[in-house]
Amino acid sequence: MANALEDEARLATAGDRDALNRLVAALQGDLYGLSLRMLCNREDAEDATQEILIRIVTRLSQFDFRSKLKTWAYRVAVNYILDVKKSAVERLHTTFEQLAEDITEGLGKVALPEAEQSLLVEEVKIGCSLGMLQCLDRDHRLAYILGEVMEMQGPEAAEILEISPELFRKRLQVARTAMLRFMKSYCGLASDAAPCRCNRQVPTALSRGRISAEACNFAAAPSSFEQSRAMVRQVEEARWALQVHRTNNPRPTSVDFARRLLETLDTHRISGPAA
Repeated sequence: MANALEDEARLATAGDRDALNRLVAALQGDLYGLSLRMLCNREDAEDATQEILIRIVTRLSQFDFRSKLKTWAYRVAVNYILDVKKSAVERLHTTFEQLAEDITEGLGKVALPEAEQSLLVEEVKIGCSLGMLQCLDRDHRLAYILGEVMEMQGPEAAEILEISPELFRKRLQVARTAMLRFMKSYCGLASDAAPCRCNRQVPTALSRGRISAEACNFAAAPSSFEQSRAMVRQVEEARWALQVHRTNNPRPTSVDFARRLLETLDTHRISGPAA
């Protein structure tokens, strides 16, 4: 139903706790995904999602229903992310050149077979893709995530970012060009000529403590390099690099944000702005 979120917002501002719960539940997954791709750290993304949802709920009466509720929610999220201090990963200021060097050094001589399924292969794949996003500055990273990974139309993405559609298109094109150039040169999922294979990175990633055999931060299900490559190659070659990002599905957060918010705001009237 097209106006489902807007209907829930109207009920929530009128004091309906169940509607508020449903609204938060409907938003939290996408907001966490945005936060994770921007901050590249699960704990930071969970903290950001919590704060974003608090802002949305406590400012819900300010929503004028002239745009989609989800568009407004993303704008709240983007403003928060741009205001918050950079995560530890962001502060590393990783460049595509540095990432390329790291990938080259990480190609282990002994590796899992390409066809062997493993949570660690999936962990490396997702972690590498998140790392690629960190090579873009925040403005271009946001444009790429909204326009390519989340497949938003230009006018909506521009509205979320509060910039002109023309500026959004320019940022997206710069980000897309940089990402495509890098992935064609190094990512074996996006190019047969590229040297990297996710399974070949596993031994080095383990030895350097970047991934753990005991607990994965991102992987939800085991995969192999061949499986991932086959999934990417379901689209035309020109879109392989983009497909790598779109087929990455980090496991959802286990945090029940709706329950947390209802507990935190149990005595708070959602009809007024945040203090």
